[in-house]
Amino acid sequence: MQRYRTATSVVVDLFRYSAAFRSGIIILVILLGMAVLSLASPYGPSDRNVVPVNRPPSLAHPFGTTALGQDVFWLTTFAIRNSLFVAGLAVLIGRSIGVLLGSFAGYVGGTVDRLLSSLTDTFIVIPRLPLLMLIAFILKSTISLAALALLLGLLDWAWPSKRYRAQILSLREEEFTQTAVFAGMSTLRIILREHLPFLIPFLLADAVSGFLYAIGMEVTLAVLGLSDLQMPTIGTMIYWATYYQVLLTRQLWWLAAPVAAAVLLVVALYYLSTSLGDYLDPRTRLARLVPREAGAG
Repeated sequence: MQRYRTATSVVVDLFRYSAAFRSGIIILVILLGMAVLSLASPYGPSDRNVVPVNRPPSLAHPFGTTALGQDVFWLTTFAIRNSLFVAGLAVLIGRSIGVLLGSFAGYVGGTVDRLLSSLTDTFIVIPRLPLLMLIAFILKSTISLAALALLLGLLDWAWPSKRYRAQILSLREEEFTQTAVFAGMSTLRIILREHLPFLIPFLLADAVSGFLYAIGMEVTLAVLGLSDLQMPTIGTMIYWATYYQVLLTRQLWWLAAPVAAAVLLVVALYYLSTSLGDYLDPRTRLARLVPREAGAG
């Protein structure tokens, strides 16, 4: 069986051979740089009336200012950081649950597999957006960024879990798995040490789709006014910009910054997703191997 790839080797391989992956990484690094820059902000994330209101972009305020007396540039850095935090934590929670349940179900099989598969199918058919809207409406005044991430993660593990289960079903028949069993390794150790490395490319692809889902849901809930509106995120920036009717007052810079950040983030994740999809496609993988073998010859 072909040796598994580490996360680093997958990223290096993609960066070398995929222009889409390189473009996505460059955009993502720029956005991450803005998020890190928020740590040097002269203003707090909820400070208001600290700069002149409704000023267009200038040297002093590159992205302009809001009707609440906030600098749009620094507000955007906080928004990107918080949105990425929510998405990252949601992906970590959702994919961790998916890996553990999917791998355990696929390896153990039998009654355990049937029960976990039924649970997975139940979560798949749940309409996530209406449920999120209902829960967010009930908890609107108390829901924090971490709580929102937890909620998003708990509703986004089922589909990845089925993919991991399918991979483990094939891996458990391999010779190295039987060797691990004869060596006395526990089920959990076999899954984490022997099988998990083979899931890394699929984990990377699922993590990208999880980011897209979490960012989209965060923006949707915020625009509907169903999240903590005092905490700057991409969604809450759009909410307050529309609340103050920037389209009518022609203060488009307030709305342009979060929309541009959302578009760039989606484009970056889309590029990463398509390049990872091509990487996992056996036909494109074979096409990459042919030039290498020719060069080696």
